[in-house]
Amino acid sequence: MTRNYFHLHLVSDATGETLIAVSRAVAAQYQGVASIEHVYPFVRSMAQLDRAIAEIEAAPGIVLYTLVDIELTTRLETACRDMGSPCLSVLQPIFSLFQAYLGTASTSRPGAQHMLNADYFKRIDALNFTMLHDDGQQPENLGQADVVLLGVSRTSKTPTSIYLANRGIKTANVPLVPNVPPPDAIQNLNGPLVVGLVASAERIVQIRQNRLLALNADQETAYVDRMSVAEEVAHSRRLFAQHGWPIIDVTRRSIEETAAAIIDLYKEHKVKFIAQS
Repeated sequence: MTRNYFHLHLVSDATGETLIAVSRAVAAQYQGVASIEHVYPFVRSMAQLDRAIAEIEAAPGIVLYTLVDIELTTRLETACRDMGSPCLSVLQPIFSLFQAYLGTASTSRPGAQHMLNADYFKRIDALNFTMLHDDGQQPENLGQADVVLLGVSRTSKTPTSIYLANRGIKTANVPLVPNVPPPDAIQNLNGPLVVGLVASAERIVQIRQNRLLALNADQETAYVDRMSVAEEVAHSRRLFAQHGWPIIDVTRRSIEETAAAIIDLYKEHKVKFIAQS
């Protein structure tokens, strides 16, 4: 009989983000089957691992892990084999590929990707900048941004900005409000990449209506009027075209997909900017 759910145990010696991302990407390919996630982060001692194994025994299922300590790995694999739960190291095939190509073995460092290095502090700096320049704040500092996002309300500007900041890209976002001209600072930006975000009027109205419902606000407003919203979007498109700013339609894109497209544009922009400097 086909399962409609299964237990998924994710054992990590760090935050577990890698396992969560990989497992969800795969689980999404199985429609009608839900995974019940059990996440065990920062498993770095035998006592911590034994607690995770006890929970796996109580709810058997698939076990994925990212452990670099050999003793912990052996203990987990043995326990899973004894209880009949499939167990897989998500990183081992990649380690093997790297080792074959580089000709050297890896150094076991749990959570090494989260070390406080220059890239880490770059991301923190980008996140601080992005939070201070959300929703049109401090427009006089837009020239310090790597990326500036423009769009009407509810085109995913803020979550996209935060995602980009977590990739180390200082991002400001500016809302386009009906009958209010955008800040003058935007007209003369030279260094930052300016990107316009748009969506279908139907999608924006739907999101805005949900927002008003959550706030118990009046629904009879131009903010959710289909024709008014369509004019907002059309006006934003004309503005973007006038300045030659790239446009991304976020109607059917996830935040991750939108950010990936922006990162590609940003890489091209940096190359051109450096060449012109």
